[in-house]
Amino acid sequence: MLTISAIPAFSDNYIWCLADTDTGKALIVDPGQAEPVDNFLEDHRLTLDTILVTHHHPDHVGGIKALVKSHPDCRVTGPAESPFKGNTNSVHPGDEVMWEHVTFQVMSVPGHTLDHIAFYTDNDIAGRPALFCGDTLFVCGCGRLFEGTAAQMHESLKSLRELPESTGVYCAHEYTLANLQFARSWLPDDRELEAFERQCKARREAGEPTVPAILGDEKRLNPFLRWDDPVVVKVAKQYCASQGLPADSDSAIFAAIRHGKDNF
Repeated sequence: MLTISAIPAFSDNYIWCLADTDTGKALIVDPGQAEPVDNFLEDHRLTLDTILVTHHHPDHVGGIKALVKSHPDCRVTGPAESPFKGNTNSVHPGDEVMWEHVTFQVMSVPGHTLDHIAFYTDNDIAGRPALFCGDTLFVCGCGRLFEGTAAQMHESLKSLRELPESTGVYCAHEYTLANLQFARSWLPDDRELEAFERQCKARREAGEPTVPAILGDEKRLNPFLRWDDPVVVKVAKQYCASQGLPADSDSAIFAAIRHGKDNF
């Protein structure tokens, strides 16, 4: 039986733990800190044998050295072309990663960083397919463009948008309320967004995470996945006119939304 848990780290990170309760083995995604992972493993009597890395930022890889030291048989799987050099198993887009009976597809999703990859499986994780997308896609948001271009991020999100709508989106940060504040400023008449914001505020007030998201919900709600939604396009074109930005393609509309969020 597989279980999945969010391990809080730093002020707003989530380190994901996929555990096989029959074998006691654990897979960890993007451990920026070692201590909360070790504490979780000890509390749940799990043995760490695999780490998945989506990209090289310190809040995603900072705990790996210590974890490998305390779990010397652990396999570290991450992008081959990356500033992070701690992999024991480097992968390229299109590769498959096997863990227990789960098969992950490695997807190229540059934009936030150039080395960014995502891990997707159509195996049953908490009742649905699962996507570990790091800092590419957030609940009602997407990652900042620290290294890549808006065109690259648009293509990355386009590939994620094509996954099954039932997919669970396991992103790495609790940015939801801030993302919704921006989304509501652009789309103040969107009643689904308004209702979703109320739900997320209630969850946070109860101390609950707002992730994982469901991809089908994100496609309806997240402005960064709605570059071809006529309502979003209309707002984006008005924004482009005020900022002197192009608005002649889906990629340009996405770039305008990202520019709007960056300057919000």
